[in-house]
Amino acid sequence: MCLLGYVGCAWSHIEEGSSTSDVKIVSMRVGRFQVMAVLQAARAHMCGLSLDESKSWGLNRAIFYAAAKRGFRAVRTKPPTLKISDAVVGRRYIKKRTAKEEVSQLGDEIAYRTKVGDNLYYAIGGENQTPEDYSKQVMLRFGGKYRQAWEEALEMVRKHPKSVLLSQSEFFQQVYKPVRDELSEKWTQMAASG
Repeated sequence: MCLLGYVGCAWSHIEEGSSTSDVKIVSMRVGRFQVMAVLQAARAHMCGLSLDESKSWGLNRAIFYAAAKRGFRAVRTKPPTLKISDAVVGRRYIKKRTAKEEVSQLGDEIAYRTKVGDNLYYAIGGENQTPEDYSKQVMLRFGGKYRQAWEEALEMVRKHPKSVLLSQSEFFQQVYKPVRDELSEKWTQMAASG
């Protein structure tokens, strides 16, 4: 009998009765979503954002493009409910925010950002994308091979002029689009190689 379980940074395949030293890390497929997130994070880092802010940016942009591809359809299972902390103004409801949301720009691309304590996180749909979210949604897919993919992404991004990195459409057309499927396949195989 085999068991699947979460161990550290990847799903593992465990044979019943085996010791923990026999645990095999099994990565999941690295898809276009993860490729976009890693390349966007590398882009942001090369444009001067900190590593944590870059991870937040990369995940934010991957979510944005995935939503854009699907037409920004909202899936709602139940109507929203008001909490005591919500304020009523006339017939409109305005939710109080605990963090100040601001518009941020990387080149010609605009995104919302919030400050939480000393940290800046990019946000979409009212949710911050944190480095922990990036780890769960992106890095996890690489098993133990994320660092290699990150270095490759940085090298790819470095080859392009800053004008390309500062343009949303040029980055998409010249950096991401030509390599998205190739990197998805390559990084999936790299992650599977353990």
